[in-house]
Amino acid sequence: MSGKDISVILLLLILGWNCVHAIKDQKPELSDQELFWGADQYDFAIVLPAGDIECFWHFAHQGEHFYLNFMVQWATGMGVDRHLSVTVNAPSGLIVGSLDDATGEIAFGAKETGFYQMCFSNFHNRFGSMQIFMNFGVYYQDSKKDDDRKQLNNTLDTIDVSSNRLQSSVFHIWRYYSIERMRRATDYYLLQSNSNYVSNWSAALSLVILLAGYFQLFFLKRLFNTKQTTETEKPRC
Repeated sequence: MSGKDISVILLLLILGWNCVHAIKDQKPELSDQELFWGADQYDFAIVLPAGDIECFWHFAHQGEHFYLNFMVQWATGMGVDRHLSVTVNAPSGLIVGSLDDATGEIAFGAKETGFYQMCFSNFHNRFGSMQIFMNFGVYYQDSKKDDDRKQLNNTLDTIDVSSNRLQSSVFHIWRYYSIERMRRATDYYLLQSNSNYVSNWSAALSLVILLAGYFQLFFLKRLFNTKQTTETEKPRC
């Protein structure tokens, strides 16, 4: 291999090394936390057995807003207690929110990055289960510095602000829609439960009335039931 070939190889290696560093350093000031800001939400229902506890985890960055809405839709058992114990723990294990009610909301600004734990406990009902509808998620309100805003022209700045406001409004519309859907389902289950309650008690009372009439007629008939006797069977003194 001649000296000219060695020089060409060294030149290519130097250029490749610089290109690699240029690709890696395109956004050196941005961390993964800054690259993955966003908003998400989830809503679903679960059935919690008597005296049971169930936990869920959701990831949130520091600076994001975390929220949790829940509502007990129906409960079973003799002594029905619709109260539900709900706690939210930070990634460090600290309790950042707790409620003990049939419906409620826990909302706070995340001060730690990691998985937040949501636990639902049905310890109030030892002999009955309950269905819980929950809606939770995170959203981020953009608060960039004015210096960053000055780097954009007025048109792009207006478009960016408008799109962020529109995205935030649509997110909260879906959030409130989920809450209303949760309440509508709760009202439906309540009406269904009341209808079943009235129907069952009406059938039971109708059966009691029929049985009471039958036994009343039976005992009245026994009171006036006399045994017929003949001439030879007459009682003697």
